[in-house]
Amino acid sequence: MARSFVSVLIDTYNHERFIEQAIVSVLEQDFPAAEREIIVVDDGSTDRTPEIVKKFEPRVRLLRKENGGQASAFNKGIPECNGEIIAFLDGDDWWASNKLMQVAQAMTAEPSVGIVGHGIVNVQRDGRHRAEVLREGFHFQANTIDGALLFRRRGAFLGTSRMTIRAHLLRRIGPVPAEIEIQADEYLFTLATVLAAAWILPEALTYYRLHEGNSFQLASHDQQKLRHKQQSLAIVAVRLSQELEKYGIAPQVRRTVVEYTEASANQLRLVLDGGWPWETAKTEWKIYEILHPDARFTHRVFKFVSLLGALLVTPKRFYAMQRAIARSAFYGRVRARWLPAPEMTHIQKDWHAG
Repeated sequence: MARSFVSVLIDTYNHERFIEQAIVSVLEQDFPAAEREIIVVDDGSTDRTPEIVKKFEPRVRLLRKENGGQASAFNKGIPECNGEIIAFLDGDDWWASNKLMQVAQAMTAEPSVGIVGHGIVNVQRDGRHRAEVLREGFHFQANTIDGALLFRRRGAFLGTSRMTIRAHLLRRIGPVPAEIEIQADEYLFTLATVLAAAWILPEALTYYRLHEGNSFQLASHDQQKLRHKQQSLAIVAVRLSQELEKYGIAPQVRRTVVEYTEASANQLRLVLDGGWPWETAKTEWKIYEILHPDARFTHRVFKFVSLLGALLVTPKRFYAMQRAIARSAFYGRVRARWLPAPEMTHIQKDWHAG
């Protein structure tokens, strides 16, 4: 069975320390070079990123643009792709050597599948690796309540460096709203998963690098970055809801698909701007229900009681206290011994040295 021609689209901004490893990981795939192309969109880097990318020409095609964020980078690169399927990669991540072969074979085997994701290896700042793979629920489509419930706990396996989407599906979705400077991948993979079947492969095929420049996984309480993230999440939730309504998706399904993004945006709004204490309790309980629907009764009671305290203080004070407690080694030992945080049973996590 013949494979589809694949376009690899790498978006990058000021990744001079990382971009070479990203590109080399694509060039060294166990996938025929004649059956793929590599396009790098440089989103207005001010460091040596474009200079480094040019070393790989003509095997790699470089597109440069003014800085505008991830949505504008995708909108610049996707129309330039000639492949039947498009595999995305952030310029600070890299792939396992069998990534392209695995996703291309999956899409060839299942013509009804519009998007393929897979497990991930989180590369910690101390060099350790934590692999996360899905244990069950590999196939779904988020156009029903059941499918939407599966989707919202599996989005982590569909982010930029994990998602491969059929080109005709991306053309149907159209350009990403330009105001989505980060989380443009969420806009694409959400709509793709609603409009077509998704398949999560049970292998960890992407190395996701955690570093100080991450726009989404933040290492510190940087108010500017948190504000940027909050605004992007809020915009994503609104625009997704609007698009899903255009596609005729039932209101209850729409709410199920976007409510985690809405709750995350609300949480950050309360952290940054404050609000009413009842908003904290409501938002925290919603996020807890989404992430841990199968938590033990004792843990649900503990969470409920802890949120009663949120009703007694302002949101800013609550989250400041939460950050202080999280830094306490004593608290960490007590929690680990007597009431450990509930695990997501559908995800297998394994630590190993880098």
